[in-house]
This record gives sequence, structure tokens and C-alpha cells, in this order.
Amino acid sequence: MVTTFALTVTFLVLFYLAVSVKVVRQGYQYTIERFGRFTEVAKPGLNFYPAFFYAVGRKINMMEQVVDIPGQEIITKDNAMVSVDGVVFFQVLDAAKAAYEVSELYVAIMQLATTNLRTVMGSMDLDETLSKRDEINARLLSVVDHATNAWGIKITRVELKDIRPPADIVNAMGRQMKAEREKRANILEAEGLKSSEILRAEGQKQSQILEAEGRREAAFRDAEAREREAEAEAKATQMVSDAIAAGNPQALNYFIAQKYTDAVQQFATSPNAKTILFPVEATQLIGTLGGIGQLAKEALGDTPTQPTPPAAPRRGPFGQTQG
Repeated sequence: MVTTFALTVTFLVLFYLAVSVKVVRQGYQYTIERFGRFTEVAKPGLNFYPAFFYAVGRKINMMEQVVDIPGQEIITKDNAMVSVDGVVFFQVLDAAKAAYEVSELYVAIMQLATTNLRTVMGSMDLDETLSKRDEINARLLSVVDHATNAWGIKITRVELKDIRPPADIVNAMGRQMKAEREKRANILEAEGLKSSEILRAEGQKQSQILEAEGRREAAFRDAEAREREAEAEAKATQMVSDAIAAGNPQALNYFIAQKYTDAVQQFATSPNAKTILFPVEATQLIGTLGGIGQLAKEALGDTPTQPTPPAAPRRGPFGQTQG
């Protein structure tokens, strides 16, 4: 009998001890209540709290968690309807506040994020909601984190997963984007044509300038050549005039013979000349040539001799000179 009682007492004591030991898993914290009143928070590991006097109130997850924001129909500032959904990442920093300062923590965070999402996006235009997603996330994070601070919650991130405008607005945006791209393409094409015309005009201008400079240089060179030729002609004429004035008529004969020879040469080199008509007596040319020979002799120091007059040439029935 005594042995049975001892075994029963031992069993009850072991059972009481087993019930009183609380094992808290890593990443969690338990709130401990004594007769329904919060006393402390049990940390991860082995904890002993006498049974029937102490009990576990709430098991709080201390790891970072995520709450989905369901799709919402939101009217923007310019009366456009958009569908938005997102996620909220949070972490419990104070287990006691998270357990006793708010009822149904997940529902409270979801409702708070939803209402503030409507407020933030409702104050923006459609274009701003589509292009300023980072700004929306930052504003939501600031507002929701400030509101949940009293609950011992830290909002780490707020992300919008999708923003879906109506189909007609999407089509209008597509047409607008196409029009903008066509506009930019036309502007770039016009700028290219403008640059091309400017370059072409500049090239023509430079070409005309260079051509004008070339004509001016050529005219200057031609004038200089004519001037030198005139100076040479004037000098030759002066020399002939001096020789005549000095009593030497052979210089005049040389000058005339040279001109006559040049004229005959031009007749001979003409491509259409078949027959040469001499408008003067051939004896004049021969006499001139004789005068040239006389000049040469005088230049070499020989004694001048009287030239033998040539025989008169015979004329044909048409005035041609015959040998």
C-alpha cells in the first residue's frame, strides 16, 4: 500500500514537472500568464513555470513575415480606375505588445495597408501611379510603420505587385506611346535633313569660294602674262625703232619678215587649207629673207654685199604664184 502510494506520488510529481517545463522553439516567443495576467515572455529554449499557476498566453512568431494585400479597385486623382495588389513584410519586435495591444494582428496589418494604399494612390494621377511605384512604396512604408509602432511591429518593406489600369486606358496609352515614338522619329528625320542641307550648302559655298579664288588667281596670272608679253613686244619695237633711227633699215626688214613668216605659218598649219594664196609678191618675202641674211652677216662682221635682185615670178591665170 505504501509502495503504491509512493509510486503514485512520484508519478504525479514527474507529471507536474513535465507540465511545468515549457520548451520554446527558435524564432518564437511565448507570453506567460499567471491566472490570466501577463507576467513575462519566455525566450527560446527550456523554461520552467509551475503548472496551474502559470500558463502560455500567446505564441508569437518573431521571424519576418509577409501579409498579402488583396486586389483593390482604386480611383485615382484623375478619376481613372486601377486594380492594385501588393505585399507587406513585417517583423515583431515586442512580443507582449503584439499579443495584447492589437487583436488579430495579421488582419489589422492587412486592413491598415489597404486603407493607406487607397489614400496614397487616390491622391495621384494615373501617370504618377504607373511611373512612381517606388515613391508609393516609400510613402506606404512610412505611414504603415508609424501606425504599427504601438503594436511592437516593424514594417520592413511594402511592395506593389501589380497595377492594372482598364483595358481602354491601356489601348489609349499604347496609341499615345506609338504617336510619341512617331513624333520623335519625324523630329530626328527632320533634324537629319536639316543637317544634311546645311552641310550641302556649306560645301557649295566653299566650292564657289574656291572656284572664285581660282578664277581670280587665273585672271591675275593671265594679266601678268599679257603685261610681260606687252613689255617684251614694246621692248622689241623700241629696239627696232632705235636700229632704224641709227640708220640701219635691216632691223625693220627683220621685224616685218618675222610677222610675215608667222602669218604664213598660220596659213600652212590650218587643217582646212588646201591651196595657199599669197596676197603679195613672193619677191617681197625673198627680199625680206635676204635682208635677214644681211643682218646676220653684219652681226658676224662680214662685209655687206648687194643682194642680187630675184627674177620676177610668173602669175597664173587666176592670180596664183607659179615657180
